[in-house]
Amino acid sequence: MASDTGTGAGNDPDLPVVTVQHDGWQEIVLNRPAVRNAIDGPLGEHLAAAISAANASSDTRVVLLRGAGGAFCSGLDLKAFNAQPAPEWLPRFASIWRAAHRALFECRKPIVTALERYAINGGAALALAGDLLVAGETAFVQIGEVRQGMAAPYNVAWLRLRHSEALTARLVLTGRRFPGPELEALGIASATAPDDAVVSSAATLAEELAGYPPDALVRIKTTLRAYGPQNADAWFDLATGADPLAPRLAPRPVS
Repeated sequence: MASDTGTGAGNDPDLPVVTVQHDGWQEIVLNRPAVRNAIDGPLGEHLAAAISAANASSDTRVVLLRGAGGAFCSGLDLKAFNAQPAPEWLPRFASIWRAAHRALFECRKPIVTALERYAINGGAALALAGDLLVAGETAFVQIGEVRQGMAAPYNVAWLRLRHSEALTARLVLTGRRFPGPELEALGIASATAPDDAVVSSAATLAEELAGYPPDALVRIKTTLRAYGPQNADAWFDLATGADPLAPRLAPRPVS
């Protein structure tokens, strides 16, 4: 991995999302390792802010999104979502989660995601939001909402942005685990790496991309997106608005 050039100003290591700036690229790290980087309101808010800042930064040409502690993301923090009394952010979570995905959608810089161990449900949606996914050999994506009696709108939206309806159905209707080599064979992962080299492999890719001529990556990603939806909210509304049973039930573990 390239040597660090420091963290962003005011970057507190106790925050749920932290950043590390390198030469031309930036790591954005989901930073709740004690709960396997599970998603709650503060993580969603800080992720949206970090992605937006990287998108606006002239020092960042590539983003590397990963999880702390050797795992990408275990999905929603069920304990937090079902806590009594309810956390103050819970009534706002739909808008928080939309803002995080809007920031990912609107990011003009390529996003490399480093999939260690697993990306489950909401965590899978974050992994699939990346433009290039590097997966560990035994790491897996699981979109398991179907096993919970729930919809998976953001997973569907990201998969349909890049893949066919048939491939999307294979992941979201079965609810099973798709390991790294299978993700690569399906064209979802761009590469696999040994489990202990996922982050370093993703960092090498990010560093390589960041070394290309200035603005080339933004110009190419903009051209790629010209063939698809132009408005993040309109795109995500297709998925979130299609569920006739929304609002959904309280989150439950995946079987």
